[in-house]
Amino acid sequence: MRLVQVAQHADDLDRAARFYTALLRTEPTAMFDPPGLLFFDLDGVRLLLDRSAPSALIYLQVDNVHEAIERMGGAIEVVTPPHVIFTHDDDTLGPAGHEEWQGFVRDSEGSTIGLIAFQRP
Repeated sequence: MRLVQVAQHADDLDRAARFYTALLRTEPTAMFDPPGLLFFDLDGVRLLLDRSAPSALIYLQVDNVHEAIERMGGAIEVVTPPHVIFTHDDDTLGPAGHEEWQGFVRDSEGSTIGLIAFQRP
C-alpha cells in the first residue's frame, strides 16, 4: 500500500496555484474548475487543492527550510521559525547523521504547512 493523494483546502485556486507553484518550484499538473480541483505531482503523490476539502496539516520536504521561506518572501507567513527538532542516529525516521529542521508557515489559503529539511550538522 502507498499514499496516492493528499487533499488540502483552497478557496481561490488561482491564488493557490501561484503560491504552490512558487513553493514547490513546479507547475500544477491539472485543474478542473468546476468543481474546484487543482493538482500538483509530489514525486508520485498527488497534492489536491480542493474548495470542498477540510484543512489538513501537511509536511513538505525542502532542501533548506530557511532558503524556502526566504525565497517565498512576503508571500508566506511564518508561524514557527525553522528549528532543529531531532538528530537522526539511524535511518528509522530520517537519514542517519542528519538534523531534521522544521518550520511552519501559512499558505495563501490560511492553512498551516510544515516544511522539513534533513541537513548534516
